[in-house]
Amino acid sequence: MRKLTAILAATTVLAAATVAQADDTKIGVLMDITGPIASFIPPLQNAANLAVDQVNEQGGLLGGKAVAVYGDTTGSTQGAVDAASKLVNVENVPIIMGALMSSTTIAAAEASIIPAGVVQISPTATSPAMTGIKDNDLLYRIVPSDNYQGAVLARMVLEEGLKKVAVTYVNNDYGVGIGQTFIDAYKAAGGEVAAEVKHEEKKDSYRSELATLSQSGAEALVVIAYAGDSGGKIVKQALEGGLFSKFIGTDGLRDEALIKDIGAEALATSFFSSPTSPADNPAQKTLHDAFNAKYGEGADKPFVDQTYDATFLTLLAVEKAGSADRAKIAAALREVASAPGEKVGPGEWAKARQLIAEGKDIDYDGAGGAYDFDANGDVTGFIGKFVVDGDKYKQTAIAQ
Repeated sequence: MRKLTAILAATTVLAAATVAQADDTKIGVLMDITGPIASFIPPLQNAANLAVDQVNEQGGLLGGKAVAVYGDTTGSTQGAVDAASKLVNVENVPIIMGALMSSTTIAAAEASIIPAGVVQISPTATSPAMTGIKDNDLLYRIVPSDNYQGAVLARMVLEEGLKKVAVTYVNNDYGVGIGQTFIDAYKAAGGEVAAEVKHEEKKDSYRSELATLSQSGAEALVVIAYAGDSGGKIVKQALEGGLFSKFIGTDGLRDEALIKDIGAEALATSFFSSPTSPADNPAQKTLHDAFNAKYGEGADKPFVDQTYDATFLTLLAVEKAGSADRAKIAAALREVASAPGEKVGPGEWAKARQLIAEGKDIDYDGAGGAYDFDANGDVTGFIGKFVVDGDKYKQTAIAQ
């Protein structure tokens, strides 16, 4: 039923996309609408659509309307390549927001987006492998690399008094990246990794892997995988077998689908890390108020802030470039995202548009914080610690 619902939702979104008129400007929105993170997607689609709607309500893009053209990666590398190829070669979009998963982001970038000379901004992809890609300054992300999150998670685990853990991570760009970084940082800080297992996706049973991990005498199990695939199955099977009762996860596991499937009580002693926004950020409140006013709820869901900010940045880059020329947009993105410049925040399209028209520099500070890209298109940022609170996750700390 969940799979059918996700497919129907994807069909609805794709079918509902506005047909662009001659004076409209398309932007590509590449999302993993179906696949292992499908349960994350609806509020993220709302976040992207909110940014586009605000632009159109405040004067539009390049004198016409902004039109979001969606592509669904299906949560697979081949699906990502196919969807990205359609966006750049058939829809002729000049810039792409997405994808979300590291594996789909990298596959789309290398096979389709970079060769086409198109700028790509991911709101959520965290694999360290992105940093070294030869991208001609076209590939960006607005969340920290897993090299950053893995080290922060190691500190969180030790601060919990956990000095001996077992680790399992999924064998893809996301899992390997953060898994190895966590293990190295945890050991360097004095922790003991009693057992580690790299596991494959889409298996029905992980009981053999869990048997190995549970015999290690570890105090907790660190699971780095997606809740909609191997991560959720591993937690469930570990509980069913009485093998582990305390779990530590990263953003892929911080999925409300996990709470629905496992139950809050069974996750009461577990915690999760995830990129987050700085504390007391007024830009975040501005976005959340606008989001909930439009959609009723959902502003607090994972990566809403980053997805909105990445979409808004794509639109700012196009307006700054003054046309849909891909080369000009590539040069414009850094100018609108980073200092110096007059500050612009979420929803302030009319202000940004006016400043750009006057030839002034702007610096977008979003709901997820400031985005000062380094030479590789990476940013630093904030990592939150989350616990289960009823049917949701509650942030209890922020680390850098």
